Amino acid sequence: MSQQDRMIIAISGASGFVIGYRLLQLLRLTDVETHLIISDSAKITMKYETELVLANVTELADRVHSNNDIAACLSSGSYRTLGMVVAPCSMKSLAEIANGAAASLLSRAADVVLKERRRLVLVTRETPLNLIHIRNMQAATEAGAVIYPPVPAFYSNPKSIDDLVEHSAARILDLFDIPPLAIRRWGEDLGKKPRSRH
Repeated sequence: MSQQDRMIIAISGASGFVIGYRLLQLLRLTDVETHLIISDSAKITMKYETELVLANVTELADRVHSNNDIAACLSSGSYRTLGMVVAPCSMKSLAEIANGAAASLLSRAADVVLKERRRLVLVTRETPLNLIHIRNMQAATEAGAVIYPPVPAFYSNPKSIDDLVEHSAARILDLFDIPPLAIRRWGEDLGKKPRSRH
């Protein structure tokens, strides 16, 4: 197993549980081995925002880790991965990551990804932002993370919330060079071959 074959998907307690869930669904269509961490707050959010039960989510992952298991393989830099996505990323999780407070497996795994110079994408969900949030985003960015608020892309002409979630999830995977099934890119038409320059 190489680092290119593994990805960590963490779901924290912010609104937007479906984003992490959709990432897991899309990754099932690839050869990437998924390692899932779900915080206790995320499990509560799941009940409020979806009709899913926990088994619907965990069955999509190759391995599921308890957020309390600090001794899990993901807590060591010697366990190589492609990187990690926290989707959604609560302001609490952001604060722990930005300040190196590895109080859970989620924040410890993120800390490992940063120290090993792997890609960490934080799908931050909060609005409006206060100065503490902004400074934590700056600190995480300076440490090497990518801050990815799931801002709707209206140029894709979305027809539903599912369309918005799909686009965000596909763009997140794009940051790892994992080709999505279909993504509408600005200046490109889906299904059309590029014109020859000759």
